[in-house]
Amino acid sequence: MNKNQLISAVAVKADCTKEVASLCCDAMVETIMEALKEGDKVALPAFGTFEVKTRAARTGINPATKEKIDIPETKVINFKAAKSSKEML
Repeated sequence: MNKNQLISAVAVKADCTKEVASLCCDAMVETIMEALKEGDKVALPAFGTFEVKTRAARTGINPATKEKIDIPETKVINFKAAKSSKEML
């Protein structure tokens, strides 16, 4: 499902126009990203939890040259599905 399909599905379920559904979807993603940027955890009951984790620095290998390279520490977004979401699948 791509963004346009998601917006169409939300518009049908919420009984609103696609424009309103698009604004709502964009606002939700923007709000989640702002919360994660501030270091907050975002929990959506019956769906899952988004949080920022730090991936430790490590040494990697360039497959073309076999040269060792240092990969710096980085922040990544982690999503953990809620139990009810896992059971639906």
